[in-house]
Amino acid sequence: MPVDPAAPCIIGVARRTWRQQPAPEPLDLWEEMARAAADDAGAPGALAALESLQVVYCQSWEYDDPCGRLATRLGAEPSHRVYSGIGGSVPVRLVGDAAAAMGRGELDLALVVGGESLATRRHLAEPAWSHPPAEPTPFPITLDRDEAANGIFQAYLTFALLDTARRAGLGQTLAEHRDELGALLAPLTRVAAAQPEHAWFPVARTAEEITTPSVDNRRVATPYTKLMTAIMDVDMAAAVLLATAAEADRLGVPDDRRVYLRGLGAADEPPALASRPDLGRSPALATAVASALGPTPVDDVAHLDLYSCFASSLAFASDALGLAPGRSLTVTGGLPYHGGPGSNYGTHSLAAMAETLRADPGSTGLVTGVGMHMEHHTASLWSTRPGDAVTSVPTPATPAAPDRPTVPVASGAEGPATVVTFSTEYDRNGPTSTALVCDLPDGSRAYARLAEPPDEGDDLCGTTVHLTPGRRGSHTAAR
Repeated sequence: MPVDPAAPCIIGVARRTWRQQPAPEPLDLWEEMARAAADDAGAPGALAALESLQVVYCQSWEYDDPCGRLATRLGAEPSHRVYSGIGGSVPVRLVGDAAAAMGRGELDLALVVGGESLATRRHLAEPAWSHPPAEPTPFPITLDRDEAANGIFQAYLTFALLDTARRAGLGQTLAEHRDELGALLAPLTRVAAAQPEHAWFPVARTAEEITTPSVDNRRVATPYTKLMTAIMDVDMAAAVLLATAAEADRLGVPDDRRVYLRGLGAADEPPALASRPDLGRSPALATAVASALGPTPVDDVAHLDLYSCFASSLAFASDALGLAPGRSLTVTGGLPYHGGPGSNYGTHSLAAMAETLRADPGSTGLVTGVGMHMEHHTASLWSTRPGDAVTSVPTPATPAAPDRPTVPVASGAEGPATVVTFSTEYDRNGPTSTALVCDLPDGSRAYARLAEPPDEGDDLCGTTVHLTPGRRGSHTAAR
């Protein structure tokens, strides 16, 4: 069948892991990956024709003009330049934005690139890297007031709270849940182990190794151990070069290098964790993947790379997709084992998926992204088989939409409350405190901290606690 000239396709990809520190500074990583992606497309001169340059937010170093500095190095003059915000959904969304613009006839060639030297930065107190801004800019994140007041803002904690809520909803015991998480994550380690050139931790591990606390695998936040959490301190970079079919023809890109976008999806949950009616699932994630799949049954999707910062993002996606047990969920090994370079993991995911699909012509692959506290969801479906032009990116649903009811969140609550979910945080010396999300008798919810951590093995879900209000919306809970 003839290919729509406006159909967007990945024509070049690149990804690299630097194992020897110090790694180059991020701007050097971006340039290397951009040039490697053009070489992968068989069109090294393509970068001079870039119309869109999108750089994923870098946590390793702040530049005065990230896109401008990179464009100058590449000899490019793209009129569309974006330096992104943060979050795991960002790269998939950037590629989707570029693809939608191609479908509307607004551009023909785009690059999405990102990279982090966070492992190097950890060892270099003051790196002498280039082009810092005259004045530092604020970190682009906004914390919910009530969550921050109760110390609930670290990703490992919020995703752990969601995991526990899901367990409670399913009626699982703590032991059953631990076994499920181990079975979910152990296969990811085997995928990472098969890619020693890319994975930060290319070591196959058993479910028991992953879930059992030890000197080298301390608890982080129940039910998570260190081996169950995303690792950001890595030196990694990746790039994706996207073009319309017509532009790929003009550049002479061989057909076997092209991976076509077949579907897109995006949706948002309410930003406040406690305001979501059912903490054990994500309707927005289900909306995003359903939109990306369209008429394609998930059983016909040969390859998956589901965002895997923590086990709950994998479990929620598996639930939303109705996946049969045993499906492979990653083509990289996932963020705890491949490595999660800041906001840029999705670029590695897309690059790895393109490589996988080229090696399995005609098959399809689904890539998802999750941003912030399971709030932002993106999904994209790909194949070496051409599809139609994609003319728009679905607009994320807003929390105020009539079909998205929310639960009011209370400050200054006092009296009895029922625990919806909980997680005990640990440092290297043991448990520190326990975070709670509680239902109040009037139908609202509140965040709280338990006065004393529970005994190991205690299941607080469904139990009654007494809340005492503190400063600025904080609550202390007593059993």
